[in-house]
Amino acid sequence: MQLLIGLIGLFFIVAFSLRRWLLRRESPQVQAVEFAGELYRVGLATVARRGPEDAEQTVIVMPGFVENFLYFTEHYQDPSLQLILLTSADYHVPVNRPQFSKASWVSEPQARPCTIAYDAEVLNQALENLANGKQVRVHGHSRGGAVVLEAARQRPDLFAQVEVVLEAPVLPQGKPYRDVPRFFRWFLPFYLFAWQQQPISASNRQLFGPLDDPRKRELIMALPFNPKHGSTFVCNILDLADWMQNNTPDIYQHVRRGAIMVPSRDRILDPRAMLRSAQQAESLQIIEIDGCSHLITADRPDCIPPLATPTP
Repeated sequence: MQLLIGLIGLFFIVAFSLRRWLLRRESPQVQAVEFAGELYRVGLATVARRGPEDAEQTVIVMPGFVENFLYFTEHYQDPSLQLILLTSADYHVPVNRPQFSKASWVSEPQARPCTIAYDAEVLNQALENLANGKQVRVHGHSRGGAVVLEAARQRPDLFAQVEVVLEAPVLPQGKPYRDVPRFFRWFLPFYLFAWQQQPISASNRQLFGPLDDPRKRELIMALPFNPKHGSTFVCNILDLADWMQNNTPDIYQHVRRGAIMVPSRDRILDPRAMLRSAQQAESLQIIEIDGCSHLITADRPDCIPPLATPTP
């Protein structure tokens, strides 16, 4: 009996020690490209900007949970655009040999790192200080949609003339496609490590929609490696769940125009809950996309509203 108790105790010591190591372990970076533009560190996050400073149109993009900004770059490749790309707090910057510029406008966000509120503060600094276009769009995917809404709540003055595109977004009173039991949260660092061993597997491939496009596969293969640490992965998940549960649709009052895009075959977020929430956003158009996965920009870029033609 004493031997059994000792073995059980040893198991828990090893499990807790391994979990602590997984939370602190830095994930290797697996995706990076050459980037012609400026990079700014804002706290633990990064803001990138490319394109002409005198552009008529500015697009700011906010990636989703475990995504990087390369998710958007193929769609917004027009060289006449000013494109501002955000990297979430404590995520790898998908840039080869990054060189960071200093700027007087940069300030440390006040919110807790690795939360929606933290990244929203970063977005607002970019919107206020870098967006020079006469027309400004802020496009957030999944968790990035919640970041956009949170940013608008923090600084509604900045969003008075901004068009928002909320793509398969995390919304107030939204839900995951499948509920995660609370006890499973303790095992999230182990789940991340296992996911890194096989980013696309028989158990998760249905989450991503069609996988025949090489670029889309490359983006998906990088997903579990984009957060630098297991602790960031866990914090993002817990904060995301709290944000959906604790926020109400009155947050929509801070965005004046734009669209919410709801894919019918979303297997990451519950599309029915997404639609119910979206219907309470009186100022935003709802675009329902039949048969599309959570990754609309990758699968159905034709459904993304076109940028407005600049006025002469």
